[in-house]
Amino acid sequence: MAACLLGFVSVAFGAYSEHALRDAVTEEHFRFLMTAVRYNQVYAVVVLALGLFAHTDVALARAPALVWSAALFILGTVLFSFSIYMSVTFDLKGLLILTPVGGVTLMAAWALLLVTAILARTRSAAA
Repeated sequence: MAACLLGFVSVAFGAYSEHALRDAVTEEHFRFLMTAVRYNQVYAVVVLALGLFAHTDVALARAPALVWSAALFILGTVLFSFSIYMSVTFDLKGLLILTPVGGVTLMAAWALLLVTAILARTRSAAA
């Protein structure tokens, strides 16, 4: 469900940015918006893949590091992309303080996904 919401927002805000905001904001702000949309779209797909994997019978799908990774991908996307969306749309520059927090959260999500892969490989080699 989170992936669907992230995907929906990415398409909606991408269209809104292109058709309603492009001429109303600076080129730099428009570039920020498109970066936010791109990250939002990519992470919607990542969250969808992890969500679908979570509904398999594979034991690894319930590994704590993988579950935390998925949660951090959601949180990181919201902090990163939505802070840019709201900052540019409503001229709330203070929200941009959340953007790097979102970026670091996304890096932590990738690190936890790496931990999951290492654990899976270790278990596979031991079997």
